[in-house]
Amino acid sequence: MKVGIKWQGGVSFSGESDSGHTVLMDGAPEAGGENLGPRPMEMVLMGVGGCTTFDIVAILKKSRQDIKDCVVEVEAERAVIDPKVFTTIHMHFTLTGKNLDKQKVERAINLSSEKYCSASIMLKNTVAITHDFKIIDS
Repeated sequence: MKVGIKWQGGVSFSGESDSGHTVLMDGAPEAGGENLGPRPMEMVLMGVGGCTTFDIVAILKKSRQDIKDCVVEVEAERAVIDPKVFTTIHMHFTLTGKNLDKQKVERAINLSSEKYCSASIMLKNTVAITHDFKIIDS
């Protein structure tokens, strides 16, 4: 896996993935940015949220759960001084489906966080990651 990052001027950078997708990242206005795209650390949170949600949906489908939607809200705290690493990450999952089994949902979340999600498993060595969930029957 490879990515390329190109400076676009100011504190703005474009990132291109191996798969050919491009994203624009920019710094906060107080850091000289123009708010043209997400901050790089926001991209890290989006990556971990996307990675774990991918796993959870796949696991629930294999468990023959009638899942219709899965949304994760990822909230993080950062250190006050440089390097401003994440100190905590909390993921709140909202899963929508017909008669979703609470134990299977919990198992899918745990399997993702402990076995399958490369991003969260990599991060959990340096940051406390917690999660909870709610189920909406539809």
